Amino acid sequence: MAASLGGLGLLQGRVRLAAAAAAASPLNRPGPRGLVRGGAACSPTGRGYSSEAKGEEELRVRYLDEENQGIVVLGLNRSRAKNALNKNLIKMMSKAVDALKSDKKVRTVIFRSEVPGIFCAGADLQERAKMHSSEVSSFVSKARATINEMANLPVPTIAAIDGIALGGGLELALACDIRVAASSAKMGLVETKLAIIPGAGGTQRLPRTIGVSLAKELIFSARIVDGEEAKSIGLISHVVEQNESGDAAYRRALALAQEFLPQGPLAIRVAKLAINQGMEVDLVTALAIEEACYAQTIPTKDRIEGLLAFKEKRPPRYKGE
Repeated sequence: MAASLGGLGLLQGRVRLAAAAAAASPLNRPGPRGLVRGGAACSPTGRGYSSEAKGEEELRVRYLDEENQGIVVLGLNRSRAKNALNKNLIKMMSKAVDALKSDKKVRTVIFRSEVPGIFCAGADLQERAKMHSSEVSSFVSKARATINEMANLPVPTIAAIDGIALGGGLELALACDIRVAASSAKMGLVETKLAIIPGAGGTQRLPRTIGVSLAKELIFSARIVDGEEAKSIGLISHVVEQNESGDAAYRRALALAQEFLPQGPLAIRVAKLAINQGMEVDLVTALAIEEACYAQTIPTKDRIEGLLAFKEKRPPRYKGE
């Protein structure tokens, strides 16, 4: 799209943007499909933690219930390999994200680790060492696509970093809307130590998060920062002292997700769309995107409910319609 649109061009641009926003709107999405646990599909109607993962499933998908209904937790669970990203885990993540993006009951997704002291150590280098160079390219492309799908989930996403997040692990976290970390957590894009570069979005998302110059410094040096420094440079939004259970960042992420629950679910989805698209273009175009996205909220039942609740001085009862 051109740097600025005028006259008929602006009108046409807005029509295209409105169509894109409408296509992305939850109002036009199909009903929920089964989520993935251990590679098998399951119904998203299971409550809370009743469907515990069995054995050493590498990705645990949990729907929370009661006051946390609408929050979904994706837990990395490759304890033998420090949650390193291998072909199977990437495949499972892709399936889970594909199911989540079409489930209108989902309000927020939290990415965490089920392994104490580890978020994700990056790519599985033992598996990587056995790959032909052509396989490496294919694997990195799939990982990049999967993490990009995560970034494009229509609902808020929060990375709860309670331990080490290196390489692809930090790239996964960078794809989330919000990052929370324990002060003891360690984070870094360390690929240059292996004579490669971040290949799952790190070279693009890190500078967009902390600024170009500092991102270059961290990538060139393969430097690792702790939670306190990560907060000071803007890499994460919140830093918390680790607790005895080793899940302080997850608990803070859950508290954040709870703040989102009372708000209009369609409004949050459209707000995320407006912000994400608007940040990639100039301000004139971004304001047109905002206008197109705002228009998607006007005909909703939730908007009318919000006005009625305000008039009646009661909490709104949003249904995502």
